[in-house]
Amino acid sequence: MFKKLIDSSAARSPWLYHINAGSCNGCDIELVALLTPRYDVERLGFKLAGTPRHADIVVVTGPVTAQSKDRVLRTIDQVPDPKVIVTLGSCPRSCNVFRGSYSVVGPLDKYVPIDVSIAGCTPKPEAIIDGLALAAQILKEKRGAR
Repeated sequence: MFKKLIDSSAARSPWLYHINAGSCNGCDIELVALLTPRYDVERLGFKLAGTPRHADIVVVTGPVTAQSKDRVLRTIDQVPDPKVIVTLGSCPRSCNVFRGSYSVVGPLDKYVPIDVSIAGCTPKPEAIIDGLALAAQILKEKRGAR
């Protein structure tokens, strides 16, 4: 009985965990802007988690650097299944202007499967909200398949 209650309430409020894999902070600022009263994604149920062990959706920004790679992968492994991995901005998917740098070992999809990719440098807040809504839908489908 309690498991059903917990599962139904968790389906309506996915928690996000943000990982910066070496970004320029442009996408990070746009993600934080979603929490302000202007966009207020918390009204849609999204909330930032303080630890990856409590998260449902992982949001990764920046190209994966040599220094951050192991930490990023270890953090993603700490998120309980089912999880959804979202890339925010162009860097996690293509490394963007950082491609070819001595310190970049990305893109992220070389190491983990990506469920949702939000394109742009930096993506508009509306695009991020749309991508998070898609991620929540994918999470719901993954939970139903369990």
